[in-house]
Amino acid sequence: MDKLEKHVKETLRKIKIKKNKRILVALSGGKDSAVTAYLLKKFRYNIQGFHINLGMGKYSEECLEKIKELCRLLKIKLHVYDVKKEMGSSMCYIRTGIQSRAKGQIKNCAICGVIKKWIINKQARKLKADFIATGHNLDDEAQTFLINIFKGSPKLSVNLGPISQGEIDKKFIPRIKPLFYAPEKEIKKYSLEKELPIEYKGCPCAMDSYRIQVRKFLNTLSDKKKKNIIENFEKILPRIKVNDSGVKYCEICGEPSRGRICKRCQLIKM
Repeated sequence: MDKLEKHVKETLRKIKIKKNKRILVALSGGKDSAVTAYLLKKFRYNIQGFHINLGMGKYSEECLEKIKELCRLLKIKLHVYDVKKEMGSSMCYIRTGIQSRAKGQIKNCAICGVIKKWIINKQARKLKADFIATGHNLDDEAQTFLINIFKGSPKLSVNLGPISQGEIDKKFIPRIKPLFYAPEKEIKKYSLEKELPIEYKGCPCAMDSYRIQVRKFLNTLSDKKKKNIIENFEKILPRIKVNDSGVKYCEICGEPSRGRICKRCQLIKM
């Protein structure tokens, strides 16, 4: 327990987050985001919860109930974005439509991830949040770095880290990852010992993700080796050069984008 809390305290100290800043914690119902919220609250940070209800039947209902229970326990405000109400369809229906038009070339998690990032950035700005906190841990970050290497796109890792890298923009809410250096095993153990309300079932749609294949490989490695991956990534990060012409805004939705059209609008219009 002390080891995990030490990891998180050191990370927060490293990224210099002041305790009076407004932090919106992205809550999925799982252990990582729950522990993130629990520790930020314990360390007296100014936090509120944010959940995207994907409308995926019983699974989404159970996740939301766990999140409501957690927020009551921590005495924090919860904001819920209902995809079905706000976008007219559940995530499953939206995803199926995109995949049909793309002839199945885009995986479930890729679509969901892009849309969720778009939603939370826009909503966090409306809620006047200074930061968005996510539950990404050491295992997650090692997976992402390796995925980018395996796919021949190391430049996609340039924005990885315990806090968002790159140019600051008024429309982009910086992300922080308090669990960045914390192994998943430690987080699960901590969540069980604290008896936090958590939905331990995985997303029923996450079955064809390339990340799952990489995760299986990384699960054969020790936490020390995973940490070595991240430490080596941080060493080579300054050498990764990216042709960046500055922050752009999507010509369709107006949100921050790397190109003329953001990824979310590319998918929706596909």
